[in-house]
Amino acid sequence: MLVLRNPMPPEPLVLIPGFMADARSFMPQLARFGADRPVILLNPGLGDTVEKIAAEITPDLPPRFALIAHGLGGNIAIEILRKRPEAVTRIALISTDPLPDTPQVAAAREALLVAAKTGHLQACMSQMLPLDALHDAPWRDEVMALVMDMAENLGPIQFQRHLRVLQRRPDQQKTLRKVHVPTMIISGESDTLVPRRRAEFLAAMMPQGCLEIIAEAGHLPQLEQPEAVTKVLQTFLSGRLPTLVLR
Repeated sequence: MLVLRNPMPPEPLVLIPGFMADARSFMPQLARFGADRPVILLNPGLGDTVEKIAAEITPDLPPRFALIAHGLGGNIAIEILRKRPEAVTRIALISTDPLPDTPQVAAAREALLVAAKTGHLQACMSQMLPLDALHDAPWRDEVMALVMDMAENLGPIQFQRHLRVLQRRPDQQKTLRKVHVPTMIISGESDTLVPRRRAEFLAAMMPQGCLEIIAEAGHLPQLEQPEAVTKVLQTFLSGRLPTLVLR
């Protein structure tokens, strides 16, 4: 007798946007992956440290899930991985800096906290994400306009929270060196905020770290080159090997 068994449904996918970003920062990927698996979009919440945000988020997550996160969202994802290593089946980090702010950088951000309170949110965002952090392409202004609109919707209070999270994010190298789940690091070739050497450092640190460099993209490759990033993530989520594995 031939018994046909239904394949296991794909695990839920958890997406975490980055600094001052909302669901639109992952819109191309939401449209694709939402068609064949449960997708949970996490907002960074009201905490001012990655530890507080992760503590708020993790109790409501499913027993097993895949993680995809961008930028500051990647730092939150790493903390979730630290708190619930048994729950994360695989993790993809896009444009994520694994190292904490230096004291000098953290101190320099204080001026932005004051400026955001006094009505200069767009100028603050231009300092946090300068135009040259994106690839010089015809669509760069359109992507930047979306960045500014997301920031305006979230507002100056959330800007202050996110900036505090950046300033206080911990050094998670010890956590990352112990992570034994499939890991994809995605970096835009033109990213000046988290350059390729930092992405290579992150991928090499993780036991199952893999690196994908996205051509003609900067700090927001999932928006600058949505088809290329979605294809990489599809391959990764399906369990197939990526193009470059770093040991």
